[in-house]
Order: sequence, then structure tokens, then C-alpha cells
Amino acid sequence: MPATAAKSRSARRKQARPTTPHGHFHWNELRTRDAERAKRFYGQTIGWTFEATSTPDGDTYWLALADGKPVAGFFSLVSPRFDAVPESWISFLAVDDVDARVAKAIEAGATLMLPLFDVSNVGRIAMLMEPGGAGIGWITPVA
Repeated sequence: MPATAAKSRSARRKQARPTTPHGHFHWNELRTRDAERAKRFYGQTIGWTFEATSTPDGDTYWLALADGKPVAGFFSLVSPRFDAVPESWISFLAVDDVDARVAKAIEAGATLMLPLFDVSNVGRIAMLMEPGGAGIGWITPVA
């Protein structure tokens, strides 16, 4: 993908997603093994349109758009490391300092599912399993 296309998509997502206050839900993501099936379903039933972007690993990441604005993402479970991950929606909470908050979460019994990672023009992200077993993403969004 040309750098200008990646930059404009990132800029549009950043512009369309104002900074979310700490403790509020920031983003929702469908983890799926069949993005085309999911796009057909949500396109036909909700009216979403879709725009391809890419993950830091270079895999396709789909932005779901409502009225031209990003409302959710579709993450493809294509790598063998995701074989045990069920298809599901996952929500992301905005937090003021993801590194510090993850340390507190681990002390409180949560499990960090992947190392923390950064997504350019999006934010720093943690994937956690809270003590009850529910998955949750935490993000410190870019300002």
C-alpha cells in the first residue's frame, strides 16, 4: 500500500475518533476467520461499508464505516498463533497509561494475553483476560 494511502487512512481514523476519556469504551473489533463473510453480513444487515487498512504485521485490517466514519474494525485470525482464539467481538477501554494500568491489572489477577504493542496513529494496546475470564482490550489512544 502506498505510504500516502496509509497516512490518509490513519489520519481519517484519528480525526474521526476523538480522544476517549479514561475508563470509557473506545473501540470495538470483530475477531474473525472469514472477513468476507462478516463484511457481507454487516453490510447487508447494518449497512456498513468497509475500507482495507493493514496491521503492523502487514495483514489486512478492515475498518467498518457508518456514514463514512469508522465505527469498528475486523481483525482476521489468520496466524496459527490465533488457532485457540474464538471468533468474537472484543471491546477496548481507553486508559490514561496502559503500561501502568496493566501492572495494576496483573496485580489484581488479570492475565496479559500478548505483549503490549503500539499501532501507529492509533495508540498503545494491551490484550487482557480479566480474573473472571472475559477478554478486554485496553488502549491509550494517541492524542
